[in-house]
Order: sequence, then C-alpha cells, then structure tokens
Amino acid sequence: MAKKNRAGNHGGHGWFVTFADLMALLVAFFVMLVAFSTQDQAKLQVVAGSMRDAFGVQDKVRYSGIIEMMGLPTRPKLKNVANIDPKDASSTPAPDDNDRNRTYGARFKEDRKFALAAASLRQALQDMPEISEASKHIMLEETKQGLNIEIIDQDGRSMFPDGNKEPYERTRKLIEKLAPSLKAMPFRISITGHTASNKNLQKPGYGPWELSADRANSVRQILAAEGVPAGHFYMAAGKADTEPLFPDNPSMAPNRRVTITLMREEPPIPGDLRP
Repeated sequence: MAKKNRAGNHGGHGWFVTFADLMALLVAFFVMLVAFSTQDQAKLQVVAGSMRDAFGVQDKVRYSGIIEMMGLPTRPKLKNVANIDPKDASSTPAPDDNDRNRTYGARFKEDRKFALAAASLRQALQDMPEISEASKHIMLEETKQGLNIEIIDQDGRSMFPDGNKEPYERTRKLIEKLAPSLKAMPFRISITGHTASNKNLQKPGYGPWELSADRANSVRQILAAEGVPAGHFYMAAGKADTEPLFPDNPSMAPNRRVTITLMREEPPIPGDLRP
C-alpha cells in the first residue's frame, strides 16, 4: 500500500508566496521613485495638508536659530543676532505677546487704510474722463514712508513747462481733481519736487534745487486753493536730482516729477498719558 505524501498537500511552493510579495513591494518602490522624480507643487501641498490633518500642527512658534520660508533662511527670524554680554542678558528677551499682537493689529489697520486710499484715488481718476489723458502721468506706490502719488513727466509730454515752476493747465486740473480725495483723508501730506539730471542752467542763480522746491510749493498752493486744510501739509521741499526714479539713467524724463506723499506716522501719544 502506497504511503500518503503529507508534504504534497502544500504543493511544494510555499516560497513562491513570499517571492511574489517581494516583487510587489519592489514594483511599488519603483513606482514611487518615478512619481517623485517629477514633483507637482500642488499635489505636494495636498499631501502636506493631509499629513497636517492626520497628525496635527504645532500652534506655538518657538524660534531656534533660523526659520526657513520656502527653503530660504530669513534674517528677521534670527534669535539673539547680536552678541550680548551675559551680565546684560534678560530672562525675558522677547517682547511681550500682547505688545506684539497690538503692534501687528495697528499695522494691519494702517495698511488697510492706505490700500483703501489708493483704491479711492484710482477710482477718482477713472471717474474723470475729461482728464483721462493727464491721469496717465499719475503713479501710485505704497512705501515705508506712506502712499506716494507721483506726477511724472513722460517723453514728449511734460507736466510743467521747461524751467517753469507753474504747471500746464492740464496738470493744474489734474491736481484740482485730486484735492477732494486728499481733503477727505486723515493723513498729513508731504510734497517733494524732483528734477532730472541736467548740467545746463537756463537761469543764472536758479538751478534744480530752486526749481524743484518751487514746483512742490506750487502744487501745495493749488491743493490749498481747492480746500485742503493748511494743517494737512507737513512740508513742501525740493530735492533736485538727488533721488532719481531711474538711477541708471538720471536724465530720463520720468525723473522729473512731483511726489505727493500721504504720510505713514506713528499714532500720537495721548495727552493724559503718565509715565
């Protein structure tokens, strides 16, 4: 009588299952390599968001030297940049969180005011078809000093007669149209005249400094005549050709301009404040 082969019940291929699993893992590995060889920024952000949802995020920022943004170290986030003598060190070197929040909140409100002011001025210029051609000479730019309203010369199209402090009539109308918006805004106004680099003086004893200052004062007079209160004006000054709009080409026409700046200022100290 033949003996029953117990090993034959497994068919002798138990190793094949392990080998198939290994091949499946290798295939998956190579598929991942191919997928990561061409990165899709949007898909990576989706994956990162899924990971954050799954594992949570750290809600408290603790600087530990350099914080990277988009892979680049940023110096404003350095902790203890300067070398401090141990005896001068403080147990609380960072500003109070409440002070920081108040500062950021005030800055956000101020930035919003300047953004609204810029939008209001742009809308005012668009609503005046009679000065649409002259309004092309206006450039609005927000800077650390405030919101700059640049009245700029262009090649073949000046806003002031050459060497003259009084503007053309089209320029005067443009400034007059800006006056109601400037009058309604709570910012103090600084007016600065600029000239392009020019070695030839048209009038003896009357150079770029005098001309730029007179043009700035002329713009101030037009705004004042249109009802802008005297208390709104901070200064009217001339800077000649010391701050060209295009430093690489100081003789370009756009360097000749008058800048009306809505000033960014710290809030006034309350009169009843006591140290």
